[in-house]
Amino acid sequence: MTPAGRRIVAAAEELFYNRGITAVGVDLIAEHSGVTKRTLYNRFGSKDHLVGVYLAERDQRWRTLVRATVDAVDSPAEKVTAPFEALRTWSGTNTRGCAFINALAELPDPSHPAYRIAANQKLWLLEVFTELATAAGCSRPAALATRLLVLHEGALATQPLPLDSLPESIEAARVLVRAALSPRH
Repeated sequence: MTPAGRRIVAAAEELFYNRGITAVGVDLIAEHSGVTKRTLYNRFGSKDHLVGVYLAERDQRWRTLVRATVDAVDSPAEKVTAPFEALRTWSGTNTRGCAFINALAELPDPSHPAYRIAANQKLWLLEVFTELATAAGCSRPAALATRLLVLHEGALATQPLPLDSLPESIEAARVLVRAALSPRH
């Protein structure tokens, strides 16, 4: 990507995340990135495509953080809850909740390319939880993964509130994993 393209994506990310996708027009993105609207359209074709690029890059950074956090843990049981620890790290600089949940709320059309990117991010995390729970030997790994995803997404959804739900979500996730590893299950 060209330096101008990088500036456009950086400006779009800041504006879309902080103000909302539908509230931000290409004029504002061009102004914040120091390029003309023509340059923006030449690089990205449309606002919809730019939204897709913004979410795809954000998704890649999130996936990289989750993988690194999982890889840094030795215990299979702790690996299952490692995405919550990744969320703790991620939340330090992302205080307006989940960009993907926000995008899904703003772009309800499943045929929108950005909708698919946001939905796939959630489905990927569900797969990660399922794979980790299976590898740890948890009973009913798919059901556990769904519960962990709901806890994770709940922690994200409540992030903008003056309430720190992440520690309780992490503890609840650990309780669920311990129960799934219990011999009576």
